[in-house]
Amino acid sequence: MQFRPILTSIALTGFLSVMTPTLSRAQPGAADRSAADALILEMSQAFKKDNEKRLSALLPQVAGHPLEPWAAYWELRARLETAAPEEVQQFFRRFAGTYQEDRLRNDWLLLLGQRRYWTDFAAEQTLFRMGDDREVRCYALALEPLQNSAEAAAGLKRHWYAQKEADDGCAYAAAHLYTAKVLSEADIWRKARLAMEMNRPKVAKAAAGIISAAAAAPVDEISANAARYLSKRVVAVRRVARESVVLALIRMSSQDPDGAASVLENHWSVHLNPEQRSWVWGAIGKQAAQRLSSQAVEYFAKAADADLDDEHLGWKVRAALRQGQWRTVSSTIDAMSAEARRDATWSYWKARALLQLARSESDRKQASDLLQGIASVRGFYEQLALEELGQRISVPARPAPLTAQEKDGARLNAGLNRALYAIQIGLRSEGVREWNYSANLHQRGGMNERELLAAADLACQHEVWDRCINSSERTRSVIDFEQRFPMPHKEAVLRRARELGLDPAFVYGLIRQESRFVMDAHSSVGAAGLMQLMPATARWTARKIGLTDFRANQIHDRDTNIAIGTGYLKLVLDTFDGSMALTAAAYNAGPTRSRNWRGQSGGPVLEAAIWAENIPFAETRDYVKKVLSNTTSYAALISAQAQSLKSRLGVVGPKDATETEANPDLP
Repeated sequence: MQFRPILTSIALTGFLSVMTPTLSRAQPGAADRSAADALILEMSQAFKKDNEKRLSALLPQVAGHPLEPWAAYWELRARLETAAPEEVQQFFRRFAGTYQEDRLRNDWLLLLGQRRYWTDFAAEQTLFRMGDDREVRCYALALEPLQNSAEAAAGLKRHWYAQKEADDGCAYAAAHLYTAKVLSEADIWRKARLAMEMNRPKVAKAAAGIISAAAAAPVDEISANAARYLSKRVVAVRRVARESVVLALIRMSSQDPDGAASVLENHWSVHLNPEQRSWVWGAIGKQAAQRLSSQAVEYFAKAADADLDDEHLGWKVRAALRQGQWRTVSSTIDAMSAEARRDATWSYWKARALLQLARSESDRKQASDLLQGIASVRGFYEQLALEELGQRISVPARPAPLTAQEKDGARLNAGLNRALYAIQIGLRSEGVREWNYSANLHQRGGMNERELLAAADLACQHEVWDRCINSSERTRSVIDFEQRFPMPHKEAVLRRARELGLDPAFVYGLIRQESRFVMDAHSSVGAAGLMQLMPATARWTARKIGLTDFRANQIHDRDTNIAIGTGYLKLVLDTFDGSMALTAAAYNAGPTRSRNWRGQSGGPVLEAAIWAENIPFAETRDYVKKVLSNTTSYAALISAQAQSLKSRLGVVGPKDATETEANPDLP
């Protein structure tokens, strides 16, 4: 990625002056800095390879470097299990107040917890500023005095239930609280059910094992072949046996929801208690809803809402929206937890249901209050709420300009500068984490809104667009749209959009979500560059748009990436008859999935907002909503006119049997 020089002579001097005394020394020359940077990068690689000896050998050579705190962290972290406690305390004292101090304290707390050194853990835990590690929180909850047992149980369930993978901290706390009779068997089985629904049988087995070895024993067989396990059971009397049947039905529903429904109804329903039956029907309904099956609403109707969790209830709402069952939408949202009901998604659909069912002015007033509670320019449902209230999406007034003092506060912030330096030399992951910490994303309190705007301004000035957006998005009472929705590479993007007849706001809305304008962004599946192109897709598109001499390494070139990315976007948009919602889904999850999610011929024509909310993949569902919201905001900036998200969404109907595909081989 190409950046303008981040640390000028004056800025670097200022940076070093606010660092620890060890770092305050004369600024080295450019050649020396380059050599020292190379050593830092070598240490980063040595840390990834767990090369303790190389880290220890290199550490003295980077003394005084702006990133020495990272180097010292890597060196000590690599040998933390054998380090003397005093070495750890020396590190805490030397780098007090830095991200690296708190990062190492997080690591140290995990080690203390694993070793059950509870006195030392309790002393260190109070000093842990980020406080964002779920496993550390679970260890801490296990140490709560018995008079706080109800609070500890509630806190543990919140963290434990949300985990996809097992860890020692929450498992230890759960076992400890179960032994102390603070957690019940039902609490433990709930975790096992949730794990099985998330396709984590090992986690389900570990949870059941807290109750007994006998409770855990069937999980492997259930995981291997749930239908066969169920076929061998004639009756289930004991709680463990019944819960094993519940796990098997959940497992079966993930592969064949209709088959699981038949087995439950024809055999197992009479053997389960009402709560167990409800949960299984909820799991079956969720799986059917994710397959866009019309049976989903029927399955959910067999469950008591009070026995379901928010995830089940969310899918029940989605299924009801597809069927136009507004009364079910309303009552199901009412059954959600207070926290879930506050989410903009469910506030919006509750308001829409009230308006659909309104019999009195009181109903309309309640709907209006819900909409006003979320209406803003900040996001998808917030923008839709504005439009329901008769307003459009406009660029908000810019905040008062930052003062020199406010800018200096960000410019002289040691953590922000260290983050920028790390990003400049290629340590993006480290830089991003330190930036987030320094902008107080996880610390108690945090920067005030003017400080966040100043931090965002600093990142924008150095063209670190992802941190610019990240910091600016955190403000609530003041919104700087130009910070939140920057337009780097403006000439290249606008020119290419004009050539293809694309809405430049759509291009920018997509790039912002794909890469946050990070030129060298890479995804875990191999997508690269501003528009996150997969190599195969890039080659296919290059042929389609006439780039006959395209080579794989050109995917990293800015203009080539934009040319191919916009070319592909245009081909997808044409394939889906100009539907931005279908196109965004296809860009993220592939055209075949987007086509399939339209449903079969004869299905309902849906508001695109309802269609998007029913996308089975959480990542793609979130992606489509954010791209369309981004697009509306960029359109307001580019045109200086009020915009409508609803008009961009339109409707989505099923694929007609006679419909031809513009690009049937579209990857």
